[in-house]
Amino acid sequence: MTLDGVVEGIEGFFTGQADDDLDDRLAAAVIASQDAVILGRRSFDLWATFWPTAQIEPFASFVNSVPKYVATSTPLATEWAGSRVIDGDLVAFVRDLKAQPGRDIGVHASISVAQALLTAGVVDELRLVVAPGTAGAGRRLLDGVPPVNLTLLAGLTSSTGNLLLHYRVDERR
Repeated sequence: MTLDGVVEGIEGFFTGQADDDLDDRLAAAVIASQDAVILGRRSFDLWATFWPTAQIEPFASFVNSVPKYVATSTPLATEWAGSRVIDGDLVAFVRDLKAQPGRDIGVHASISVAQALLTAGVVDELRLVVAPGTAGAGRRLLDGVPPVNLTLLAGLTSSTGNLLLHYRVDERR
């Protein structure tokens, strides 16, 4: 996301300035503790055509091997190993998944899913990659989300100024 919180601009998802450090060290830090991923339908459709053959590591190996749960009300048109549709309510599904043994559940590139889970109060941590720039306009990750208190757990900086900020969600204000 940009410094002004934009994650999807007019031209599409904001990707920032890529660098090897971001792809290697920061991406590895984001996914290191995850063993499940939740995606929205639009993100799934885009990712299912790209990641199965992508060579961008470590993310490609991670996302192709981890279980992927898709928030959608329609069947998936594209096959992708380990993918399945979430049956029923998203928030109830996440609460049930969190109660099962396992590690962290990641939400990647799915703005409406992240907003719904933040609003419902089921998010324990935020790991945000913040690019050194502003967009001025576009969809913002935290628009419409109730205020929360966050505690910074860790922060990493890439060689081009990208930040990985790892927060614990403490409580709603």
